[in-house]
Amino acid sequence: MRLISWNVQWCEGLDGIVDPARIAHEARRIADPDVACFQEVSIGFHGDNQVESLKREFPGYTLVFASAVDVPGPGGARRRFGNLIASRFPVGRVQRHALPWPKSSRPSMPRCALEAVVQAPFGPLRIITTHLEYFSSRHRAAQVERLRELHVESHEQAAEEEGAFLALPNPKSALVCGDFNLPPEDPLRQRMLQAFVDGSPKFVDAWEALHPAEPHAHTFRVHEQGGGQAPHCCDYVFVTQDLAPRLRSISVDGANRASDHQPVSLELG
Repeated sequence: MRLISWNVQWCEGLDGIVDPARIAHEARRIADPDVACFQEVSIGFHGDNQVESLKREFPGYTLVFASAVDVPGPGGARRRFGNLIASRFPVGRVQRHALPWPKSSRPSMPRCALEAVVQAPFGPLRIITTHLEYFSSRHRAAQVERLRELHVESHEQAAEEEGAFLALPNPKSALVCGDFNLPPEDPLRQRMLQAFVDGSPKFVDAWEALHPAEPHAHTFRVHEQGGGQAPHCCDYVFVTQDLAPRLRSISVDGANRASDHQPVSLELG
C-alpha cells in the first residue's frame, strides 16, 4: 500500500497559484498513492470547492472530507477548511473527530481528525489524518492526548444490526499522519509513541523505524524561511507496532514547491 501525506496549504504553491489539479498531479508523480491524506483543503475560502476539484482529479477513488472550520461565507454560502482522505481501496466506516480547542488569547482555529477504515491488501486498517494547532503548544498537547484516547476508544462492534447500528470492522491496526506542527525533539512526539495502559498497540514513528540513524527530513520552511523558523520536520506518519514489520519505505520530496510543506510518501508491504 502506497500512501502520501501532505499539507497542501489550500492547494497554493510557492508561486502563489492555487491549483488543486497540480496537487493531484504531483501526488501521482511522487507516489501514485493508493491512499492520499491531504491537510488544509478549502471549500469557499478561495472561491472554489477544492473537495470537488480533487474528486475530479482522483477518478476511481473514494474521497471523504472533514471540515474543522465551518463559517459563513458571502451570499449565504459556507466556508470550510479541513482534511481529506482519498482511497483506491474500499472504505468502511468514516468518523470525524473534533479535537480539543481550549480557550486561548493566542490565534487559533478548531482542529479535527478524519478517520476512515480502509480495506488494505493485508487487511482492514484505520487511517487517521489530522492537522494540529500552529500557535499554541497547550492546544497541541490536548490534541495529542485526544488522538491517543481515540485509539484506545476504537473497538469492534459485537452485534449485527441494521441501518445506522450496522456492525463494521474497526481494527486496532492504525496509521496516523499529518501536520503535527511540532519538531522531532518536542516531547509531544515522544508522547505519541508511549505505551497505552490498556494494552492497545502503541505507535511507531515510521521515519524513525526505517531510518534510525538519520534525523527526520525537513518538511516545512524548506524553501521559505521566515517567522524565526529554520527548516524542520513537523509532518509525520505513525503506525501501530503490529504494522512496523510491513514498513518498506518512507521519503520526503524536498524539491516540491506546490505547497509550503513537503509531501511525505510511505509504502507498507
